[in-house]
Amino acid sequence: MGDNVEFPSNGSTAGGYLASAREGAGPGIIVLQEWWGLVPQLKRVCDRLSEEGFTALAPDLFHGEMAKHDEMDKAAELMNTLPPDRAARDMGGAVTYLLAHEAVRGHNVGVVGFCMGGMLAWVLAAQQGDRVGAVVAYYGAPVGDNEPEWTNLAAPVLAHIAENDDFFPPSAVQGLEQKLKGMDKDVTTYVYPGTGHAFGNEENALGTYDADAERQAWVRTLEFLRKHLG
Repeated sequence: MGDNVEFPSNGSTAGGYLASAREGAGPGIIVLQEWWGLVPQLKRVCDRLSEEGFTALAPDLFHGEMAKHDEMDKAAELMNTLPPDRAARDMGGAVTYLLAHEAVRGHNVGVVGFCMGGMLAWVLAAQQGDRVGAVVAYYGAPVGDNEPEWTNLAAPVLAHIAENDDFFPPSAVQGLEQKLKGMDKDVTTYVYPGTGHAFGNEENALGTYDADAERQAWVRTLEFLRKHLG
């Protein structure tokens, strides 16, 4: 349904997958990958968003590298060796590209991220200020040493968190929520009872996919994006 695209990234180029809104134009959404890379499952998320009237772009943060869903060691290596400055440039370039695209309307974009991408979604919004109008983070948040400077965070944030998650424990994410609310930031966290990390990924290698929780989180995601992006 979508197309592979290239866009400028701070003097170089980056690639990604773009699925345009079925109506021809709609609010733009940046979709940020899990540690597997730009895999078919993530492209299907873009396709689902396009069917809902959004134009979705998933930048390829690993520049062509990816891990299969039974290659967790490789996925961890790809994530741990991702240059943060390059990732920031690529994500910022994706925002610029999407805002200028003919299939995008509005003066800002939304960000939806999963796991590693969920963590990066908060970071991107903090970096981009009012160019990001809504953030949805699935089981990921920048806690501890990963926290960015929050001064420029302008977008409301919706976080979907698994109750049983050793990667991003609910207590840590809720602590971040309270900290940001103390800074007058708009953050809402939902903890999904009985779920494990990556409960929204039907192909996840942990065996934690939960169809009911995924459906509920998806409905909340669409409502949130429509409320804040139009």
